[in-house]
Amino acid sequence: MFRTHNCGELRLTDTDTEVTLSGWVQAGRDFGGLTFVDLRDRYGITQVVFDSDDDAALTERARKLGREWVVQVSGTVRERTNKNPNRPTGDIEILARELTVLNKSKVPPFTIEDESDGGDDLRMRYRYLDLRRGPLQRNLLFRSKLALSVRAYLSGQDFIEVETPNLIKSTPEGARDFVVPSRLNEGQFYALPQSPQTFKQLLMVAGYDRYFQIVKCFRDEDLRADRQPEFTQIDCEMAFVTQEDVLNTFEGLTRYLFREVKGIELGEFPRMPYEEAVGRYGSDKPDLRFGMELVDLNEVAQGKGFQVFDAAELVVGIRVPGKADLSRKQLDALTDWVKRPQIGAKGLVYVKCNADGSYKSSVDKFFDQEALEQWARTAGAEAGDLMLVLSGDAEKTRTQLGNLRLHVAAEYDMIPAGVFKPLWVVDFPLLEWDEDSQRFHAMHHPFTSPKREEVERMLNGDHETMKSLKADAYDLVINGAEIGGGSVRIFDRGLQEKNFQLLGFTPEEAEEQFGFLMGAFEYGAPPHAGIAFGFDRLCAVMNGQSSIRDFIAFPKNNQGRDVMIDAPARIDAEQLSELNLKLDL
Repeated sequence: MFRTHNCGELRLTDTDTEVTLSGWVQAGRDFGGLTFVDLRDRYGITQVVFDSDDDAALTERARKLGREWVVQVSGTVRERTNKNPNRPTGDIEILARELTVLNKSKVPPFTIEDESDGGDDLRMRYRYLDLRRGPLQRNLLFRSKLALSVRAYLSGQDFIEVETPNLIKSTPEGARDFVVPSRLNEGQFYALPQSPQTFKQLLMVAGYDRYFQIVKCFRDEDLRADRQPEFTQIDCEMAFVTQEDVLNTFEGLTRYLFREVKGIELGEFPRMPYEEAVGRYGSDKPDLRFGMELVDLNEVAQGKGFQVFDAAELVVGIRVPGKADLSRKQLDALTDWVKRPQIGAKGLVYVKCNADGSYKSSVDKFFDQEALEQWARTAGAEAGDLMLVLSGDAEKTRTQLGNLRLHVAAEYDMIPAGVFKPLWVVDFPLLEWDEDSQRFHAMHHPFTSPKREEVERMLNGDHETMKSLKADAYDLVINGAEIGGGSVRIFDRGLQEKNFQLLGFTPEEAEEQFGFLMGAFEYGAPPHAGIAFGFDRLCAVMNGQSSIRDFIAFPKNNQGRDVMIDAPARIDAEQLSELNLKLDL
């Protein structure tokens, strides 16, 4: 056998046991008569000692071992004289009797340590080496444990796991599809699913009233740290349920996962309407771990002769506690930050609430001390606090200040570590009006139901009425990250046709794209609702990380490329011909 034990399990109780270990050489240290080798596998590291007094030839061979060589060692467990308290196996070592080199290794392009000297691009190119490092191994082990816990909980709640197709029909709503040409059907294409949405609704029509799937989904969209072109969802649907049933079920799942996998008992899951979240935090996924809520200042800031404020739809600020001591250089840096194209503000106004009760502002010549005191009272600012103020179009300005709120909290360490604050955001708008295309878009997706009391208005209301329709839609937010989203679904053909009409579909287009679903609604579709959790993002948030990439074994980079295998790549002319495709390059 290659091993009797792994490299992370031996303890003092195993002293004098004859063992065989296999793994990778993490490091070697030569002290003349003694040579020490740290042997690593995914379970841990065990120190192996080669003593030239026992076997000079064996010790000489050990001195020649290189980093990441794959070796097998047999020997006796003994107590270490210089114990390592930072390692689970740090009380013991193996006195080697045999050594077999199973495979040699080139010198790795970066160190295989928790803190590596390799940059992102290099480690992505050699991902199989990067995955040997402790942090990534721990991340993938966490992901595996989380998936098993998801299945355990949902199975215990009578959900059944059903696989849905990966080759489906392309639809115009949502993000761009990845498309796959069909060899057997010339000129026609499959799409890779952005989600199993229509299939899980069909499963409800089919009578499988509690479905789930840990499923791969695909979106051809611009990327960032928390997005990948292929990602994983915990996808769920339930029949004969209300919104309240769904929220209770998946609040239960979330509590269970945090308790089982992290040993954390979550507190309350408050509910907050969409409009309140945007008004108080400038975001539909607010981070509740710290304060700095947005405060409207129109009443106290306008009409004072400062044209920038007087011409604005909204003047809004935040109180940053204890930061009146920020330097001019730090305030200029915040101004530059909000003026970046990604944020888009034209400038930033500040007010320092000094310890002596006076106020220092970047707009002193327009606002006297009495006026600034009114601002401070409105915002609840006290001596030592700083106020940051933006103005402009109401919707854009709230979003800009919401982003600044997050930036300031992160920049000045105002976010408590190890704290998890869940929140249900509810009562989303059903539709969004887009001025450029002059049509409505679905806020969630076109199968989302209006709230029951809104159905009549949806069927018979005018254009302005449609803008104010509320949906039975909900998002689970934890620490400012959207973990999951879902809705009660439309299950009536007439209402679904009306929604497609509002979204700009002709009857013919709606029938061509979604006739199979609307047809199914005519065969006894039950009331149903569902939700999908972003599994990769849930892994990251539960571990206090912002990027999902390190919780995916083989992720893509920011250009959507796998630099390890060099994909996407061209295909040869014969393959193109078989697919009836021609590329004019």
